[in-house]
Amino acid sequence: MIHQNRRKELLSQLDDNAVVVISTNPEQFRNGDVTFAFRPHSDFFYLTGFQEPQAVAVISADNYVLFLRAKNPEREIWDGERLGLADAPKVLKLDSALNIDALNERLLQLIKPESVVYFDAKPCELDLKIAELLSEKGFESVQAPLHEMRLIKDDLEISIMQKAADISVVAHEKAMKQVAAGMFEYQLQSVFDAHFVSHDSEHAYTPIVAGGKNACILHYINNDQVLKDGELVLIDAGCELGYYASDITRVFPVNGRFSEAQKQIYQIVLNAQLAAIASIKPGVSVQQPHKIACDVIQQGLQTLGLLTQDESLSKFYMHGTGHWLGMDVHDVGKYQQDGQPRVFEKGMVITVEPGIYIRKDAKINPVYHNIGIRIEDDVLVTDTNNTVLTGNLAQTINEIETLMSKN
Repeated sequence: MIHQNRRKELLSQLDDNAVVVISTNPEQFRNGDVTFAFRPHSDFFYLTGFQEPQAVAVISADNYVLFLRAKNPEREIWDGERLGLADAPKVLKLDSALNIDALNERLLQLIKPESVVYFDAKPCELDLKIAELLSEKGFESVQAPLHEMRLIKDDLEISIMQKAADISVVAHEKAMKQVAAGMFEYQLQSVFDAHFVSHDSEHAYTPIVAGGKNACILHYINNDQVLKDGELVLIDAGCELGYYASDITRVFPVNGRFSEAQKQIYQIVLNAQLAAIASIKPGVSVQQPHKIACDVIQQGLQTLGLLTQDESLSKFYMHGTGHWLGMDVHDVGKYQQDGQPRVFEKGMVITVEPGIYIRKDAKINPVYHNIGIRIEDDVLVTDTNNTVLTGNLAQTINEIETLMSKN
């Protein structure tokens, strides 16, 4: 019923004669005739709950139709069972199911002359075909109301995201306990690979396992270098469960003990993160956590003599402090309304991930060279405050060193 309720809620925000046309992702080829594991488009799954490729939903107040692949015994031997046209209406609560091969002939028949059509084309062959079919009628975007709906999570979504967070927390704990000098970054990644799969989940995004100077590369994904004694390792990894993401970053010493310089930088980032998280509650500007984090980091770096009042913080901290989290790891939802920063509302989930990245520089004391630290947690806005979904994971210097000593 949850998908049915979402469709009703969406239509209630559109024109009385609205018709929403929405397709799922196509299969993506990896190489040759090998495809990547299929994942439905988040908007499509949010409204339909259908998980097969080559499908188009047509949604209106008086009709809900799905174009999908027909049963094909020969292909199903190779690719797996299809829902098919006969069973789809009952399973998906459709008014009717039509063969995707009939899209050209049947799509426009479902749209009345007075209908206002809503459709957003993805860069794929199926959507190009739909856009061509709708070209004379014209269409508007449905993303604004739909993405506002997705931005506010209901109880079921929150419960799934909490489970995803819990799975990811344990994977990070395992990595902290198993790391050792001489390991390759990909060997540490394999801890996450195994744990996620064993809990019926998968990576929500390509994981970052960055030892030493690699942690100063924000989107480092090679994960193929040796982890060295005395260096830190930054891991940015989270699982996706039931099409909902988690997103965690932790930094810890390969040998289990932070150096004094590493402690100094780590504590600044942690102070920034804790202060930013503390600011999150309904009615507060979504820009406030970033402002607070920047102020704490700026003051901390100035106190250490690494930054002057005249220098830009972007030298060491060059990204935002958080992003929406949900079905997409960088989830949908606007950060402004009517040209002004929006405020937090109950049901929003945002990451909080300040960082400091100090590359080798002749002007900087060598004890700080190649220290890259980012601490990231997932925060749910509640009625009056917030809940850190990933709050069970070791975070302070003492917590991390204690956990790592229990190998």
